[in-house]
Amino acid sequence: MSDRPVNFNPGPAILPLSVLEKASKALVALDGVGLSVAEISHRSKEFEAINADAMARVKRLFQVPDTHDVLFLQGGASGQFAQIPLNFLGHEQVGAYVLSGAWSKKALEEAKRLGSAVSVASSEDKNFSELPSLDGVEVPSNAAYVHTTSNNTIFGTQWPTLPQFSGHRHVCDMSSDIFSRPVEASKFALIYAGAQKNAGPSGVTIVIIEKAWMASAPKTIPTIWRYQTHADNQSLYNTPPSFGIYLVGLTLAWIEEQGGLDAMAKLNEAKAKLLYDAIDGSDGFYRGSVTTKDHRSRMNVTFLLSSEDLDKKFAKESEAAGLIGLKGHRSVGGMRASIYNAMPMAGVERLVTFMEKFRKAS
Repeated sequence: MSDRPVNFNPGPAILPLSVLEKASKALVALDGVGLSVAEISHRSKEFEAINADAMARVKRLFQVPDTHDVLFLQGGASGQFAQIPLNFLGHEQVGAYVLSGAWSKKALEEAKRLGSAVSVASSEDKNFSELPSLDGVEVPSNAAYVHTTSNNTIFGTQWPTLPQFSGHRHVCDMSSDIFSRPVEASKFALIYAGAQKNAGPSGVTIVIIEKAWMASAPKTIPTIWRYQTHADNQSLYNTPPSFGIYLVGLTLAWIEEQGGLDAMAKLNEAKAKLLYDAIDGSDGFYRGSVTTKDHRSRMNVTFLLSSEDLDKKFAKESEAAGLIGLKGHRSVGGMRASIYNAMPMAGVERLVTFMEKFRKAS
């Protein structure tokens, strides 16, 4: 871990150190070009190669079939909350949303601004401390799509196995766990993710979309908001976040070097187990905030102490010990350790050691 602070921030989040080191050199001068990767033209052959390489790595990692396209957009997941219904929510259709946290709730609210949208399952009545039950869920026959969120950064829940909805197109927000485990992209009509947790820096939104569905969107919506516009132009219709796309390519190359998504999943499971074991073995000093253990996230580990004063003390002392970003989201309090792909096991070990020291001293 060297002498750097350990970055547990939920996003923008930790990036692999080797990626940062390579990017720092390219920020001054890209190999073979002499100019910064941040200042070359997005129409240049050098950037077109960078863009194509990053897209190819997305396709390899997720085994994206020829029926789907990969896009690099802007606006983050919040932009997708609006762009999806804008493209696909017809007048006599409804968007069906599974509410498992704050971001899925925001996605539903945005869809309602543009058409008809409903919640078909929710755990809001339990303050999102567990995933909603999908037993007996009835998706409206006129649903344009079913929307889910694979991992919930604020509340610390994650679908252990991604649900499917027979006969309906599935749209999934994977912003906080994309590339953390294998996924069959062919089972989804649309996957989207802000890159800033597992795939690169903030400013790039990754979209994997079914081509036939994309082509069905009305041509009456603004050109910039049509997915087809960006697919037709290899995501270069307007000036892209070029440095961010370069970093996405480097990050995905790093994932491939580690052994791909199977290796990432194994490492992420081991890191999460170490931390959850420390919480569960603390004789109640630390308490996991997710009530159903099978719903616990491998990306965002949330836990509580016995009082707000102790929470504040833990946050202050952990930061002084070089453990950054552990304070929980303001809407739920407590602590949150975001242990994305780039978090090494050594970082989690440092946190667990601090937790035990803090417990004994309190």
